[in-house]
Amino acid sequence: MQEQIKASKFIGIPTPRIDGPVKTTGRAMYSSDHSFPDLVYAWPTTATIASGTVTRIDASIAERMPGVLAVYHHDNLGQLYRTPPAAGFSMILDEHRPPLEDTTIRYYGQYVAVAVASTVEQARAAAEAVKVTYAKTAHDTSDKLLGTPLSEPRPKVATKRGDTAAALAAATIKHDAVYTTPTETHNPIELHASVAVFKDGKFTLYETSQAVVNHRDVLAAMLGVPPQDVQVITRYLGSGFGGKLWPWPHSLLAASCARNLKRPVKLVVSRSMMFQSVGHRPAIDQRIRLAATSEGKLTAIEQDYVNHTSLDDDYDEGCGEASGFIYSSPNVLVTGGLARRNVGTPTSMRGPGAVPGLYALESAMDELSLKLKIDPVQLRLLNEPEKDESTGQPFSSRHMKECLTTGAEKFGWSKRNSDVGSMRRDGLTLGWGMAACTWIAARTDSEATVELHQDGTARVICGTQDIGGGTYTLIAQIVAHETGLPLDRIEVVLGDSSLPPGPISGGSWATASVTPAVLEAAQKAAKTLLITALGSADTPFKGKKAEELELVDGTVRVKGQSSGAVSITETLKLAKVKAVSGTGKSEGTFGNPKEKFSSHSYGAQFAEVTWQPEIARLRVSRIVTVIDAGRMINPRAARNQIEGAVVMGVGMALFEATEYDQRTGAPINASLADYVMAVNADTPDIDVTFLDYPDYNLNPLGARGVGEIGLAGVAAAIANAVHHATGVRVRNLPIRIEDLLTPTHTA
Repeated sequence: MQEQIKASKFIGIPTPRIDGPVKTTGRAMYSSDHSFPDLVYAWPTTATIASGTVTRIDASIAERMPGVLAVYHHDNLGQLYRTPPAAGFSMILDEHRPPLEDTTIRYYGQYVAVAVASTVEQARAAAEAVKVTYAKTAHDTSDKLLGTPLSEPRPKVATKRGDTAAALAAATIKHDAVYTTPTETHNPIELHASVAVFKDGKFTLYETSQAVVNHRDVLAAMLGVPPQDVQVITRYLGSGFGGKLWPWPHSLLAASCARNLKRPVKLVVSRSMMFQSVGHRPAIDQRIRLAATSEGKLTAIEQDYVNHTSLDDDYDEGCGEASGFIYSSPNVLVTGGLARRNVGTPTSMRGPGAVPGLYALESAMDELSLKLKIDPVQLRLLNEPEKDESTGQPFSSRHMKECLTTGAEKFGWSKRNSDVGSMRRDGLTLGWGMAACTWIAARTDSEATVELHQDGTARVICGTQDIGGGTYTLIAQIVAHETGLPLDRIEVVLGDSSLPPGPISGGSWATASVTPAVLEAAQKAAKTLLITALGSADTPFKGKKAEELELVDGTVRVKGQSSGAVSITETLKLAKVKAVSGTGKSEGTFGNPKEKFSSHSYGAQFAEVTWQPEIARLRVSRIVTVIDAGRMINPRAARNQIEGAVVMGVGMALFEATEYDQRTGAPINASLADYVMAVNADTPDIDVTFLDYPDYNLNPLGARGVGEIGLAGVAAAIANAVHHATGVRVRNLPIRIEDLLTPTHTA
């Protein structure tokens, strides 16, 4: 067990990103920026039906077009393979079928061919000139899910304790409602892209990936080559939000074309293809039933959810992830089911499971509070558990009560008049709502190496990646903490599968996972340096032992003595050693049945909306969020994560929904012009507070991640605020102005 780090000049200090200068000056190389001699471009031909069979592909016109090198389809692409079962965080992907494997069409936009040409314009023109004939069959992209046929004979039980049926039957105060969330599409500014280089039997792939090591393993298996013949590189990512966690078919198309043509191939997915073939958050229906005593103690929580999935793949959103432990209740039942639709395979989107799950549960808790005539904050405080009642484990660190009380104080909740439409300011009707939130905290396996060089610099290498959240900087902060070197003397190298294997950038787990490995590597490098300091004939530390020395402010010295200190540079020069290094490893906790604690982050979201019924104008004006996520290694970057997540929550609550044309099965708002998201004008005032409770049961720095927790609960808080302002209870996201114009108020 590593020693707990409780004080530091570098950790916990708001720090500008060390990768900021290369990004702001345009020197950062994103995947599609890479170019090589003889580079050619690929563009897929996509299906224009959602269900059926390809009966004929005529590429004759396309193949004769200027600059076209080849058009590949099912008959001539070459052999591709499926992956073996996943093991840990290897061999994971959501769409398991290799591209062009057969002629069956499962969803609109499925790849049916790919054209390769000298320019991207020529490749696109050729792909669009390929004539595809189909035998069309009936498709289903309907969004009604509860009550429709499931992929299995019955829903699976995710969480169960007690007897919810009996508790619901006996209760005098109860709530029963259905909440729906639509398909949401990831829309990072950086499109999915692959640049594939095939040389001497080996692949180098420049990818938009949140998990370069897994990406390597998957591509190697599907290409039929050993992992050592594939290298995946993602130095910088223009955000992913979960959509770039696992490989998608375009990556395999690029690699296959490069192998066939023996030339580098670049394939950049178009914005419209982002709505078809690289995942999305699925549409979800959830029925929530709650029962409580007249005093407000929960006696039953029942949650039944169904999310859509594709015809071939079983993507389970896991909406009940938090329902078993967020509140105390003797009776809990969570079931989940999958409904197959003619859509591309869904995937993780920021806060998978908990975010849509908590939208439903926290909306239902607000409705229950109205029936009980109990303040929503007080209702949650009344039902605070002492342990994780779903597992019986103690919490590793839980400060939900303080999140609720601190948030209420900062927001001014005590001034809230609970009557609908009763609060006004500057001629506007105010609505105040709140929600609690939580997100799993865990580690995955990680390895890192730290080198201390004779020129007075340090180099850190790890096969994780920075997806925009600040991983480069926090790793440098840890090395600075151990060595005393300034951040500008520390080089951090990430985003390459040939480096020591690092964690995925998903689940808000990267920080918790990589920090103990980097800390151990830095400590080992420092220890080797101290031993090296004793090995020179000219050492000023003659007669000392390594344990009597310390590395402070980039110098070796006798413990506690500032005089006689020797710099790292001089130490290594005296020993005639160019560099020393250390490697650290950290084992994962995720899925470990021997874990002693229930580890999660917690938070409270408070939202204010303004409503102008005269012109039907609704705005989110203010968000106060209080987060209990352990120690913030870099509060500046952490705050940025929460603020970005809050804006996504505004989009989830008010704007985002992918609409399918029921006639064709096509996503019809497949552009940034038609898919409405929150922008600067929609951004409310955001007040972020971090509670400083390091979680040393998770790692020696006490750090947990914050990427997902900031989004959890935001949509529910906004929906609850909308009801407070208007009297209209909207249970189907996004909240549309049309919903608020109805004369019927629902409670």
